[in-house]
Amino acid sequence: MKKTCATFASATLLLSVANAQEDLPETTPPLSVCNVEPVSFSSSALMPKGHVKVEANRTEIIENKVALFSGNVDITSDTAIISANQAQVNENGQDLIAKGDVQYQDAQLSVQSDAVSLRSKEERLEMQNTRYQLTGFVGQGAAQDILLDTDTGIVLKEVSFTTCPEGDEDWMIRASEISLEKGTVWGQAKHTRFYVADVPVFYLPYFAFPVSNQRQTGLLFPELTSSSTTGVDYRQPFYWNIAPNYDMTITPRLMTLRGLQLNTQFRHLSESSESMAYVEYLPSDNDMDGNPDRYFYRLEHQGQLTDNWVLDVDFNGLSDDNYLVDLGSDYYNRSDTHLYRTVSLNYYSQDLLVGMHVKDFEVLGDTAESYRALPELKVNYQTSLGEYFDFILDSELAYFDSTSESAPKATRFHIAPTLSMPLRSAWGELVAETTLLQTFYRQENIQDNELSENVDRTLGQARLFGALYFEKDSAWFNPDMSMTLEPKIQYLYTSYQDQTDIGLYDSTPLLTDVEGLFRGQEFTGLDRISDNNQITLGLTTRMLDKNNREQFVLSVGQIFYLEDNKVVAATKNQDRSALAAEVDWRLNKNWYVHSDVQVTTDTDKVDLSSAGIEYRKDAARFIQLSHRYVRDLSDETIDQIGISASWPITENWQWVGRTYRDLEDNRSIETYTGLQYESCCWAVRVVAYRNLNNRYSTTGEQSTNDFDSGVSMQFIFKGIGSSGTRRSMLQDGLFGYRQPYSLN
Repeated sequence: MKKTCATFASATLLLSVANAQEDLPETTPPLSVCNVEPVSFSSSALMPKGHVKVEANRTEIIENKVALFSGNVDITSDTAIISANQAQVNENGQDLIAKGDVQYQDAQLSVQSDAVSLRSKEERLEMQNTRYQLTGFVGQGAAQDILLDTDTGIVLKEVSFTTCPEGDEDWMIRASEISLEKGTVWGQAKHTRFYVADVPVFYLPYFAFPVSNQRQTGLLFPELTSSSTTGVDYRQPFYWNIAPNYDMTITPRLMTLRGLQLNTQFRHLSESSESMAYVEYLPSDNDMDGNPDRYFYRLEHQGQLTDNWVLDVDFNGLSDDNYLVDLGSDYYNRSDTHLYRTVSLNYYSQDLLVGMHVKDFEVLGDTAESYRALPELKVNYQTSLGEYFDFILDSELAYFDSTSESAPKATRFHIAPTLSMPLRSAWGELVAETTLLQTFYRQENIQDNELSENVDRTLGQARLFGALYFEKDSAWFNPDMSMTLEPKIQYLYTSYQDQTDIGLYDSTPLLTDVEGLFRGQEFTGLDRISDNNQITLGLTTRMLDKNNREQFVLSVGQIFYLEDNKVVAATKNQDRSALAAEVDWRLNKNWYVHSDVQVTTDTDKVDLSSAGIEYRKDAARFIQLSHRYVRDLSDETIDQIGISASWPITENWQWVGRTYRDLEDNRSIETYTGLQYESCCWAVRVVAYRNLNNRYSTTGEQSTNDFDSGVSMQFIFKGIGSSGTRRSMLQDGLFGYRQPYSLN
């Protein structure tokens, strides 16, 4: 039988649905990790406002008051679509009753029901014996009754809710009532029972959960861990959405060994700035003698004052040296020895950069005191002088202070004008430049040091750098690849002046790699500028595929000294530097190799090396073996080997493991393993670790023999405030995961 169609112009049928839901928010986007497609709804199928269209196989109208429809009934209004086996419309479109395999769908809900009753005057819609799906959101369940009206919004009686697919409900909320009130973005549940695999886990007389991706005030999911330093560690974050542009997260943290800690984070966002204040406070640590109060704080701010001026603040502090070791931090590693305290005001334009900084440090343990720059002003100016020449001016004014009463202090002014002639093309480049390095020091508190009160240091520097870029359409071992050959040469001359009467305020020797050979300076800062008369040679070759992606890169370089260096801290006993080499090799789409090495050529001894080989099948499957060696780093030898791996066990189970061993001391320094189960709608993560404790003694010496171990467990229920990621386990631990190569 052919379908008939009836249209009621200006009817108010189903208008109540719009009134009940007009202020409800857009739903959360679907979870990308779930293979269950959420229900979608297109408003293009709706009628114009105030119109209703009814289609059915059979239509019967009685005295213009009652309309009976049967057989494939489709009712479309300006807000919703109803399909049923039969329907009855009374009072000229004021009331509707639909029965038999009823399907209701609007911008918020998709419902299967035995019967639907709609009263337009009361703006009330009722559905019985239903199964529902939130539109655009992987959330579904069943309800004995669903009520929608203008006053109360949406109410579901004897209802269940889960973000798991139907028939595979790993977790579920059951409640006597769930309501989504008009104008709110929270769902509220009464007499709530939380089930995991059909087993009741806990009961709440009242439970609220978000039904939007908007930020909402409420409890976030807790985290439960355990370690030898804290005992059982339970964190329960509470999120406070104070205003659209600022919020706060308050996290009580209960540690069975240490007590109750309160962590608070406040964030503020404006059109031109963002700020964050974070405070951790533990009153009376039960695991320490004397039960001291312990705290950590952090203040961050990045703000654009005008089009050219930017303000940055990074300020940190803590109560004692062992705070990071005992209690951990999301911002610092337990092996860190300095906490930054910096305030910077910067000006940027096309030719001029101005930076004003205040730099201080919180120093942990007996680590050597670092100088504070209070303040530091840097001005960098660059402009073109005609077609071939550039003029560059670098300048700095700084005052260095120390917390040590016996340490010298200094005011330093440095200015370095440079005249450069850069010639660059696709086949090569030639840069010739000359620089005058003028530095003035005024030093204080120098009674116990062989320093001068006033120092005027003037140095001249000349640099000539050249490079050629050759390219061949076919590589030696693979005709499908292109190959480059890039020889480089640099001559550098820097005049000499005795600098032993200058203190070391921000200078320390730099480690050198292939690129560092062409740097021309062997120290950070300006307190030591090495004299140079040297030639640097370097060579780089690359193999590129058809898409110009690097498949193989090899670089080697070495410095040849034409004169002995006279600056005491940079004195060398050889006529050449260590030979530096670096290789990155993509063996195929799965295997990668990285290695860099520095070899002293007169003794053939390796001074520094690192190597890594990694097999990567995809984002979740990889195995990495790495090694690093430094012959002398602060009078210690570093010789460590490590292996990291991430591999799915099954479709839902993922394993991550990592171990590092110190070959010099023949002992393990970190062992870390994590196991995670992740389904469409929930995840559980268990992590175990054992690593060096790194605690400081009362004299400030750091322990190198004590170990800390622990186990942590975290539950993630997706779709109600949390989402899971198996990759995050790779970032945990003492070392974390890093790719050892730089191929693009």
